[in-house]
Amino acid sequence: MIRRATLAGSWYPASAAQCRAEIDAFETGADPSGQKRVIGGIVPHAGWYFSGHIAWDVIRQIGPRDGVDLLIVFGMHLPARASAVLMVSGSWQTPFGQIPVQETVAKAVVERFPCIIETTERFNPENTIEVQLPMIRHALPNVSIVAIGAPASAEAIAIGRFTAETAIRSGLVTRVLGSTDLTHYGPNYGFTDYGRASKAIEVVKREHDQPMIEAILSLDPLRVLDLAEKKQNACCSGAVAAAMAAATVLGASKARLVRYATSHERQASESFVGYAGICFEAD
Repeated sequence: MIRRATLAGSWYPASAAQCRAEIDAFETGADPSGQKRVIGGIVPHAGWYFSGHIAWDVIRQIGPRDGVDLLIVFGMHLPARASAVLMVSGSWQTPFGQIPVQETVAKAVVERFPCIIETTERFNPENTIEVQLPMIRHALPNVSIVAIGAPASAEAIAIGRFTAETAIRSGLVTRVLGSTDLTHYGPNYGFTDYGRASKAIEVVKREHDQPMIEAILSLDPLRVLDLAEKKQNACCSGAVAAAMAAATVLGASKARLVRYATSHERQASESFVGYAGICFEAD
């Protein structure tokens, strides 16, 4: 019962050796001195060429490496009225090996909330969660996961809290990851209010991406949901809200911006996307 990787060989390398080489080549920032315990974070979900280095810079800091039992991963591009989506059994395929679903926690979620249950044979391929999995498996080789598509509504907050609380009651050392990209600007996305990319990019960074980053750093999930609805500056705001709610239950008291960039810096184009990597930390 293995959910096959549908993006291996395109969004990220297909083999373990190739994945390892690319991860080793990612430029990462220096960890701050006196770094607090990293409960989890927010990562982007473009192909590794565009945003893999940002995602890895967050995922590598989650730990302890051999001591985490469960990573709750929130993602998927879901509207406000959608049901949560998850698998309750089986494993996810990665080039580094399988990642099993933590069935006790997953089944508790579907018993509590309306959910669409996917299986290893019946699922909708999507990128927000899958592109993180090889990095998760590489950083946390013994971890299991519960991967949940979270709607862009206040229900995501309830799901995040409940999932984390269930994991704690189950005695699992748990961390959390949320996946979103920021503003999608340009003709490819139907957003050209500020003109060509050369003129728009600094405005988009300042007026759209920076407010969302500040909202995430505030650890206020309702603010994230409201801002995303008004400015369309997070494509998976439900995933962010759920991850923030779960992180606070798990002990996070602050957030730290690890890295910010846009796809324009990797490949200049009239259409570009913003990416942020953020860590949630405990005192």
